[in-house]
Amino acid sequence: MVPLLDIRTARLWLRPWRDEDVESFAALNADPRVMEHFPAPYTRQETDAMVARIRAHFGEHGWGLWAVEVPGVAPFIGFVGLSTVTFTAPFIPAVEVAWRLSAASWGHGYATEGARAALDMAFRRLGLSEVVSFTVPANVRSRRVMERLGMRHFPAEDFEHPRLPEGHPLRRHVLYRLRASEWGGDA
Repeated sequence: MVPLLDIRTARLWLRPWRDEDVESFAALNADPRVMEHFPAPYTRQETDAMVARIRAHFGEHGWGLWAVEVPGVAPFIGFVGLSTVTFTAPFIPAVEVAWRLSAASWGHGYATEGARAALDMAFRRLGLSEVVSFTVPANVRSRRVMERLGMRHFPAEDFEHPRLPEGHPLRRHVLYRLRASEWGGDA
């Protein structure tokens, strides 16, 4: 597959990862505010492993979780993009739209803007028929982004995340879907 190297929006550059992004990503993943809805902040080793998986996904598919730059403002604020879901759940196989941004970049509409561009690529260039997104019920910020993107919550399809043990307070996840036929764009 020919790699889809980057996406530009009015304010953002979704681009390939650079080695110098990893240190900033490690700091982002160690921030308890950013990782509030995850079991724990990531160690440096967990961050390095995630970056390796992101790069491998790009190598296999030509698209993935892009590093996000705000030109003239910040060289790296996190990631936004598309990823194949790799765990077992009733809605699999699926491609997820996902984001993780530094707390300093919250409240500027960057997640929505970047995710909208990623969805536009998913539907118009990659020809995907559907994209999902999911999070814990308490993650109101991400759920609002999903809703601004036009994604719909399907409560009957909410699920227990198989990578978390039974009884874990973050195991329950809400599922949102967006079909290509519902996509209006505006990316």
